[in-house]
Amino acid sequence: MAEHDPVPGAGGPDVVSQVHNTVSAETAPGVVIQAGTIAGVVHQQLPPYRMPVPRQLPPGPARFVGRQAELARLSAVLDAEAAPGAAVVISALAGTGGIGKTALALHWAHANQDRFPDGQLFVDLQAFSPVGAPLEPAVAVRGFLDAFGVDPARIPGPLHAQVGLYRSLVDGRRMLIMLDNAAGVEQVRSLLPGSPACTVIVTSRHRLIGLLTAHVRLLDLDVLPSSDARSLLASHLGPQRMAAEPEAVSDLLACCAGLPLAIRIVAARTQHQPGFPLAVLAEELRDTAARLDGLDAGDLHSNLRVVLSWSARALSGTAGLLLGLLAIAPGPDISLPAVVALAALPVSRTRLVLRELENASLAQQHSPGRYRMHDLIRLFAADPWREDLETREAALRRVIDFYLHVAYAADRILHPHRPPIRLERPAPEVRPELRADASIAMAWLETEHPTLLAAHQAAVDNAWHDAVWQLAWALDTFHYRRGHRRDRLRVWQLAVAAAEHLPDAVARIDAHQHLGHAHTALGRTEEGIDHLQRALDLAKHHHDTDRQAQTHRHLAWAWEHGGDNRQALEHAVRARDLFRVLDKPVLEAFALNAAGWLAAQLGWYDIARRRCLTALAQHRRHRNPLGEAKTLDSLGYIAHQTGDDRLAIAYYRHAAGLHRALGNTTEAVNTLDRLGHPHVALGEHELARAAWREARQMYHDQGRDADADRVQHLLDDLDGGARSSE
Repeated sequence: MAEHDPVPGAGGPDVVSQVHNTVSAETAPGVVIQAGTIAGVVHQQLPPYRMPVPRQLPPGPARFVGRQAELARLSAVLDAEAAPGAAVVISALAGTGGIGKTALALHWAHANQDRFPDGQLFVDLQAFSPVGAPLEPAVAVRGFLDAFGVDPARIPGPLHAQVGLYRSLVDGRRMLIMLDNAAGVEQVRSLLPGSPACTVIVTSRHRLIGLLTAHVRLLDLDVLPSSDARSLLASHLGPQRMAAEPEAVSDLLACCAGLPLAIRIVAARTQHQPGFPLAVLAEELRDTAARLDGLDAGDLHSNLRVVLSWSARALSGTAGLLLGLLAIAPGPDISLPAVVALAALPVSRTRLVLRELENASLAQQHSPGRYRMHDLIRLFAADPWREDLETREAALRRVIDFYLHVAYAADRILHPHRPPIRLERPAPEVRPELRADASIAMAWLETEHPTLLAAHQAAVDNAWHDAVWQLAWALDTFHYRRGHRRDRLRVWQLAVAAAEHLPDAVARIDAHQHLGHAHTALGRTEEGIDHLQRALDLAKHHHDTDRQAQTHRHLAWAWEHGGDNRQALEHAVRARDLFRVLDKPVLEAFALNAAGWLAAQLGWYDIARRRCLTALAQHRRHRNPLGEAKTLDSLGYIAHQTGDDRLAIAYYRHAAGLHRALGNTTEAVNTLDRLGHPHVALGEHELARAAWREARQMYHDQGRDADADRVQHLLDDLDGGARSSE
């Protein structure tokens, strides 16, 4: 329909018809008036009607930063669907409250006004606002008809007829129709035009999956990247104020966590008090308990707690409950099985409720089966649960039980010959299943590591002493193999403190034993030996022969690190003898290998070789690849020291391969470090250089900087020697 086309009830064909009838009635019989005369009368009595071109877009955001990828996607969708015969182009923007959906849509719309010469229609559907119920579609359609100047007397009564008239008016017109703040698909559906010339942008906190067709594109908005968030704040504060307090600026941005509304609220508050240092507001917002109170610029649309509440009030009761529980769950994200334990719901029901939270943009499935919440949504959702301590505690205990039992199962897969500990049965709602091999167990621990550390801290905060030391135990193999030395030290320090509250001697012995090992791994040998000696004394006092043997083995390692190989050898031999009495051949083989290694350090290579070959046979007999790898490493050292460098290389390569297969990067790098020496002895400098370069990087990755520097000196010496020979 062109710009001059008539509108029913506004001076089109109906008017012509009325004029013709009037003239016929007043003309004498036999007088003929030509059609052109009628047209002339019409033009003399009424000016030609021209349909209004609606320009309803509100002003665009005054300061718009970033979102280049999203803007490009909106334009690309329009370009792709602009071919003749294509259906109406619809882009549906979804995201949580305050993420900037409307700002993005308006910025794009104003930048592309020339593409819509026949006008723009805009309606706020009021789904998430303080004004009351969402706008009825009939009200929105009536507003569009008013924008076209349709005579109210000519607007049909039934909604379907109004929708038909609205679609007739926009048919063939190159128009933009923006449906802002939609509640859902049903509110939007009757407002969609049928003309391929029109473009529609819908914004909603809900993901409007029901609109999904070949010509609908869903665009989920995420938080601003850190650089864009900084630029948005700078656009309000100016470069001088940003530069004056860089630490406060960083803290403010961290508290806003990339949410545009939060950044704008911070900017508004700082501009309201221009003489106040930014550090004052930063200090207020750093307190998580008061952060949402601080993100309030004085009106309902600039109060983050209120804005988020408009989303929460639309949830079902179960979804609202789960939203609060997710807010108290430990860690940066959570898996579906953990949510099942947290909520005590069946798996199928849990999926449905999580989907409701996803569709409401209150939770995000950021990878298959893993969910997370924005930091500020988490703070908001946690608020109602501060008073309901019983529900909160029960849910948190269930999810920590889940993590403990799965981590323990993973450890048993990774290190089946490690003496086990006893766990209480989990709650009936907790189903900690891990049917996996070693690689899957290691991958699970790797994925869940940040969450497991958070669960451990939550157990500390709630004084659940059993869970504190048991989680430390369940994480120990993973921590050691992956080189997480400081995390290992921290959890065992907390475990020792927790174990003092328990009557179980095993908890205290194991906690001191593992803390001693963790101290030693970080080069704190005296502290390590002190804790190991406490563990040994406790084990003797409680007549625990098994843990006496384990502690002697760890003491051998600690004394070696302290530079006393003879004292270390005594503990290794004692451990071997006790494990033999206990009839634990795998643990005996570990101690026997340690005794062989220490004998080699003392230069007793024949004794060392016999002990290590015996240990290797026992490990292979009992299919223990970890012990086999460690013993092959010892045999590689003995072979190199006795001049058989080809054999040494073979041992080392086999050991490194086994360690890698086990995910044991801590021991794999030690072997690579030693592998370079027989290569140098054989003049294979490039192979030595490759081994040491890899070892240097792995040491850096594990935070073992002193070892990395030592290997760098080896590389420097190797390069210097190569230049000298030239």
